[in-house]
Amino acid sequence: MDIWPQAGAAARVGPDETAFGRRPPFMIAFESTWTNPADTEANVAWARDAYTAMKRFASSGIYLNFPGFAGEAEDAARAAYGANYERLSRIKRKYDPNNLFRMNHNIPPAA
Repeated sequence: MDIWPQAGAAARVGPDETAFGRRPPFMIAFESTWTNPADTEANVAWARDAYTAMKRFASSGIYLNFPGFAGEAEDAARAAYGANYERLSRIKRKYDPNNLFRMNHNIPPAA
């Protein structure tokens, strides 16, 4: 389990001044890597269980630069960008109305 401090300069930026609103004081990541394919089910279960157990301590949101949650891409994007999601969708409509940049955790252009 990695603990990433989010204080200092990162905490001095307002949540509406960037795409990703900082949520001080810490960000936690669960590292679950392995080499033996036979261990996949157990490791994925451990990571998801650890995430679920720690979620009650979270203020809100997630950080998208860590792998995982592929099946929940839209929900993950909304959780990560929080109140900024709708603003980013409007910006996307202006600068990328055809959704050319749509990989990873996409924010579709506003209708």
